[in-house]
Amino acid sequence: MGEISVTSSQSGCTRIVTCMLAVTVLFASLMVEAQSGQGKSIQGSVGDAQPESAGAATVQGSVRDSGNRPVAGASVCLQAKDARTFKATTDSTGAYRFSAVRDGVYTLRTEMVGYAEATSKSFVLAQKESKTIDLILESANMRETRNSSAGQPEFFDKPHFTVAGVTDTTNLGGHGSDTIMRNREELANATALLKKEPPGKTDEGEAARHHLLADADERRGDALDAVREYQRAAELNPTESNFFDWGTELLVHRAAEPAIEVFTKGNRIFPGSVRMLTGLGAAWYARGSYEQAVQRLCEASDLDPSDPNPYLFMGKMQAVESNQPEALVERLGRFVRLQPENALANYYYAVSLWKRRKTPEDIADLPQVKSLLEKAVQLDPKLGRAYLQLGALYSERRDLSNAISAYQRAVEATPRLEEAHYRLAQAYRQTGEPAKAQAELRLYAQISKEKDEELERQRHDLQQFVYELRDRTPASQPRLMP
Repeated sequence: MGEISVTSSQSGCTRIVTCMLAVTVLFASLMVEAQSGQGKSIQGSVGDAQPESAGAATVQGSVRDSGNRPVAGASVCLQAKDARTFKATTDSTGAYRFSAVRDGVYTLRTEMVGYAEATSKSFVLAQKESKTIDLILESANMRETRNSSAGQPEFFDKPHFTVAGVTDTTNLGGHGSDTIMRNREELANATALLKKEPPGKTDEGEAARHHLLADADERRGDALDAVREYQRAAELNPTESNFFDWGTELLVHRAAEPAIEVFTKGNRIFPGSVRMLTGLGAAWYARGSYEQAVQRLCEASDLDPSDPNPYLFMGKMQAVESNQPEALVERLGRFVRLQPENALANYYYAVSLWKRRKTPEDIADLPQVKSLLEKAVQLDPKLGRAYLQLGALYSERRDLSNAISAYQRAVEATPRLEEAHYRLAQAYRQTGEPAKAQAELRLYAQISKEKDEELERQRHDLQQFVYELRDRTPASQPRLMP
C-alpha cells in the first residue's frame, strides 16, 4: 500500500491549482442521487470549473513518486462509502483537487502505468472541511523487490552510530547564561516544530506501526525507545518523513553527530526537501560548526526561496554570532525582498547589516538598518528585539534620549527581555539617573535568574542520548559537544 499524508482544516483555503467540476454534470449527478439513491461517477481533473455549494467540502493534494518527484497524468479516484465516485487526473505539478464534495466517509486511490496502486485508509470528511492527502506511487519493480524480501529492511546501510542509553542533560556541562548554547537548544526545538503528519501514519504497513510507537514513546518521555522505533520505521520505509523524524529525535536529545549523519543521508535521498537541509543546518549548529550550518541553511533557502523557515533559522543563529558570512547576509536580504511585510525578515536583515560592520565608524548601512528596524516594529509592535536593536543604534551614536525611548518600548513590548533592562540601566546611568539605573539592574538580575532556573529545569527533564560512533579513526571522529 502506498504512503499517504493527511492534514485538514475548516478554512476552505487551498494551496494548489483549483480543480473544479462542470456545473451541469454535478447538478445532474446530485439530482440522480436524490431520486434513485444510487451514486454516479463524476469525471474531473485539475482545471475543470465547478461551483462550491454551501457546506461543501474539499479534498486535495498531490501524487509523487518515491523519489519525491511529481507524477503528472496519474488517475485519482475519490470513492465514497455510499458508492459515489469522483475521478480526477493530476496536473503537471502532480496536484489534484475535488471540490463541492458532500460530507461522508471516503477512500482515495491513485494509479499510473508503471507504478503500483496507492490507496489511503478510509477517512471522514465533514461539512466545509478542506482535507489534504498526499499520495506516493511506488514503481512496480520496487514493489516487487520489496515484496520478495518480506520482512527485510530496505535501509541503505548500517548507521555509524549506536544510541546506547540516556543521561541527565544537566550533568554534561554548560549553564543557562551561555547564550550560544541556549540558542542551539532553541533551534533544535524549532526543528521539531517542522515535523508533519508522516505518510506512514495512514499506511497499514509495519513502518507505520513503528512510527506510531515512536510517537507514543516520545509523548510519555521514553526517548530511548522512541529513537529506536523511529530508526526502525526509517529502515523499513525510508521516506522523507521517517528520516526527518528520526534525525529530529536525535537532535532534540543532543546527539548532534548521529543527527548530522541521518539528515545528510536524508538529504542525499530527498535532495528537494527543504526541511531536511534545515534540520541538517540545525544539527551542524548544535555540533558547534556555524559555518557548516550557514552553508546548509543557505542551500535550503535556495531550494525554495519562498519558504521562510531556513531564513528564520539563519536569523536566529546570526543574532548571537559575531561573524556574518556574506552568503547569510545576501539570503536575509532576499527574505526581505520576497516578504517585505514580514516583521522578522526586516529585523533579521537589519541585524545582519549591523553586525557585518568592521568598526563602529562604518556607518554606510546605518540608514538602511534604521529603516528596516522601524518597519519591523511598525509591522509588529510586540517585537521587543527590534526596539532593543534600535536602542543600540541610537546609543552608539550617543543619542541617549532616543536610545532610552527605544529601550523603554522594548521592555513594554517584551517585559522579560533581560538585555533591554540592562541596556536601559546603562543609559540611565549615563544620563545621571542612578535610581532608575539601579531599578533596571535589579529587574535584569531577577529575570536572568528566573530564566536560568527555568532553563535548568527544562534541561533536567530532557534526556540526552549516550551514543557510540563506529568505523571512524580517532583523528576523524568528531568530539562530543557538552
